[in-house]
Amino acid sequence: MKSEYAHMTECAAEAARIALGIGAEQPVAAATPCGGWDLQVLINHWVLYTSHGLEHRARRTPLPDELTARDFTADADWAEQYAAQLDRAVAAWSDPAVWEGDIDLGHASSPAAEIAAMLIMETALHSWDVARATGQELRLSDAAAGYVLDVVDRSAELYRQYDGFGDEVRLPGSATVLARALAHSGRDPQWTAA
Repeated sequence: MKSEYAHMTECAAEAARIALGIGAEQPVAAATPCGGWDLQVLINHWVLYTSHGLEHRARRTPLPDELTARDFTADADWAEQYAAQLDRAVAAWSDPAVWEGDIDLGHASSPAAEIAAMLIMETALHSWDVARATGQELRLSDAAAGYVLDVVDRSAELYRQYDGFGDEVRLPGSATVLARALAHSGRDPQWTAA
């Protein structure tokens, strides 16, 4: 759990940094690497699942309807709120006992450590999506990027069944670990806003 928690902490810190780096002039209708999602849709998904969802999974409580319907981008200080919520979410996973047992997903249950791995992966991938859409870069250590790559590779088939990942993007053998994680999830590491 110690290394996984360290990766969660690192990915959350990067997510907060990227959110706080988005300028007020950034158009919410901007294109993103996520197919038909504009920046507003992407940010709302990112904030909901990687901060509120992360905390609620740790606490074994469902996401309230109020949160799933909220437009987080409507608040001028949404990035500051997101950073604070990420801190609360990561703190909720600081107890080793939280990583044990199963988490009820409503339709099924899964081991807590597996849910945490998926959420760490989602945080990293969507942080890259938001960073790219807003002219920033995601910066992860090789250890964290390697962890994300491993989770992507373990879950890619399942995610593709539900259109969560696109087809793998081919890369040269010299590609970085992070680039491989992105490519294996169907993202083009060279994507830029048109």
